[in-house]
Amino acid sequence: DVNVTGTMNLAESVMRHAPEARFVYVGSSEAYGASFQDAAGPLTENAPLRPVNVYGATKAAADLMIGQMSYDGLRAIRFRPFNHTGPGQSDTYVVSDFARQVAEIMSGKRDPVIHVGNLEAERDFLDVRDVVRAYATAAVQDLETGPDCVYNIASGRPRRIRDILDALIAQSGMAIDVREDPAKLRPNEIPAAYGDASRARERLNWVPLVPFEQTLADVLGYWRRMSSLR
Repeated sequence: DVNVTGTMNLAESVMRHAPEARFVYVGSSEAYGASFQDAAGPLTENAPLRPVNVYGATKAAADLMIGQMSYDGLRAIRFRPFNHTGPGQSDTYVVSDFARQVAEIMSGKRDPVIHVGNLEAERDFLDVRDVVRAYATAAVQDLETGPDCVYNIASGRPRRIRDILDALIAQSGMAIDVREDPAKLRPNEIPAAYGDASRARERLNWVPLVPFEQTLADVLGYWRRMSSLR
C-alpha cells in the first residue's frame, strides 16, 4: 500500500541517506473521521484520529507512523489538508464534477440537468494554490521539525455542497435542473467537517489568499476549455 508502506519506505530512506533533510508528509483531514461528529467547532490538530473509511485509515496510519519516527530523528513536518480544488483537478472530486457538468451544459453537449449526491454536507474548501504554498514553505524554509510539527491546512469555514453548486450554476447564467443520483450518495457521510489552521498561521505565517469565488470561476473556466476540445 503506497499510503502506508510507501511512506514508511521513503521516511526510512531519508533517515538513512539524508538525515538532515526535512521530510514533508501530506496527510489528510479524512484521518479525523468520527471526531468531526463530536466537534462543536473547527477541529485542531489535537483532535483524535478516528477514520471512518479505508483512505482515512491509511492516511491516519502513516501520519502516526511519521510522528513516531520523528522521535527517532526524522525531521518531519506533517500536514493535514482539508478539501481543496482548482483548475485541472479530476472530475472524481465534487467541485470538478459539478463544474464539468455545468461546462458541458453551457457548450450544449449535455441536457440542462445535473446529477448529484448529498448536497447538505458541509466541508472546508480551499484553493489548491493556497495549499501547495504551505507545502512549499515547509520544503524551502528552515522551519522547526519534530513530533509536534503537525498542521491543519484549512479555511476554518464550512461550506454547504449545495451552495457550491448554486454558485457554479449562477456563474453559468443558465437554468439548470438538479437531480439526486442515489449512486453518488456515500455511506457513513459526516454532516460537517472543518478545521482550525491557527497553528499554521502562527508558525508558518500561512493564510489562504485566493477567494473561493475565484477558485470556482477558475475551475469552471478549465472545464469549459476542456469541453470545447471534446
